Amino acid sequence: MLNVVLAGLLTGLALIVAIGAQNAFVLRQGIRGEQVLPIVVTCLVSDVVAITAGVAGLGIVLERWPGVLPVAQVLGAVYLIGFGLHAAMRAWRPKGLDSGTGTRMTWQRAVLTTLALTWLNPHFYLDAVLMLGTVANSFGADRWWFLLGTLVASTGWFFGLGYGARLLRGLFARPSAWRVLDSAIAVVMGSLGVGLLLH
Repeated sequence: MLNVVLAGLLTGLALIVAIGAQNAFVLRQGIRGEQVLPIVVTCLVSDVVAITAGVAGLGIVLERWPGVLPVAQVLGAVYLIGFGLHAAMRAWRPKGLDSGTGTRMTWQRAVLTTLALTWLNPHFYLDAVLMLGTVANSFGADRWWFLLGTLVASTGWFFGLGYGARLLRGLFARPSAWRVLDSAIAVVMGSLGVGLLLH
């Protein structure tokens, strides 16, 4: 049982800990200290829903109706490219954390942005539903222990990233640091979006 939980933990971390749109957003908001809890909880609930659905067999449904993924792919690509352009504009005119200008993100906007970055990303379905669902089901009756391991990984990662990012606040008090971060986010988002359109 413990080895199955550990397998779920390591597999979950391998898929979750990657530079992607969702993690970049969590990192940025964590550094800013804006709406971290709603964002982290939204990421976690999304993982719970998707991975549980995969373990329960939704992965089989997606394999039978693969036409769902191309639609999500186009929508996700458009959103990611738009998000990347917005980050590029922020990089063009960066502001430090304590500049006192601009508007703070509301929790509603934070949740909607997190949902879009998560659910409009077809890789989320492939990783959380198909991949983890398939691996989990290879453990037969112990698949729910595997699910527990993946959810522990998800919980630890998102809370660690969201609240651990505040350790970088001193560095990001300087506008130049935001220019580097937002430029990197623009490249990541834009590349992911273009990659989705090309594939």
